[in-house]
Amino acid sequence: MGIFLKGERIMMLANKVAIVTGGDSGIGHAISVGLASEGAAVTINYHRDQAAAEETLRHIQQAGGKGQVLQADVSSPADIQRLVDQTVQAFGRLDVMVNNAGMETRTSLLDTTERQFDLVIGVDLKSAFFGTQMAARQMIKQGGGGHIINISSVHEDWPMPGNIAYCCAKGGVRMLTRTAGVELGPQGITVVNVGPGAVDTPIDAKTLADPAQKAKLDAAIPIGHVAEPAEIANLVAWLASDQARYGTATTYFIDGGIMQGSVGL
Repeated sequence: MGIFLKGERIMMLANKVAIVTGGDSGIGHAISVGLASEGAAVTINYHRDQAAAEETLRHIQQAGGKGQVLQADVSSPADIQRLVDQTVQAFGRLDVMVNNAGMETRTSLLDTTERQFDLVIGVDLKSAFFGTQMAARQMIKQGGGGHIINISSVHEDWPMPGNIAYCCAKGGVRMLTRTAGVELGPQGITVVNVGPGAVDTPIDAKTLADPAQKAKLDAAIPIGHVAEPAEIANLVAWLASDQARYGTATTYFIDGGIMQGSVGL
């Protein structure tokens, strides 16, 4: 990616600072590496898998980038505030907040327990709300605007029977982004969602390991294949740059056309 000027590559995020929640694996790993490759210093947040987060940092450092690893439970607002504070302490400011952390239970309306519901809402919606709030406060304090990017899903708009808590959370993220984008626009802060379809990550490993299920999924996607995490990260890097400063309060779906080309799976 990047911009080429007279044959020289100009990094889109040079001198920017970013936080990626759940930045240790899957889409989060790819986003962390992608932002760093465009020049950003990146805080890689993890909850339990420190080794994976350290591996993500190694990828960044081996390519000449800057970053740090911080543990936090992003369903806790106090932990999110600590992520922001320690990022500013390490790198001096915060320009990009990527609320990526997510989970699902794959349970139906009739089977979902209160504990399962609270876990999904806490990680997928509550963390995005307070991540947006606390990043925005820091961006306003330091001046200069900023970019907040929530990793949502096609299921913010597309029902998924058998995964209802996840759909409720992503639907909430949809309206969080639309409302926060309107509120924060006058401050020069953009708030957008990225809504992936099927992506080759650990969360879908069981499906993708079954040749029959993978073939069915590929066939439902007009482009013909499940996305690689780097394809999502490329969009996020652009949205984190000033090239995307006029887009806010909306979702950028990146799903290979599955929402238009299939009635469901």
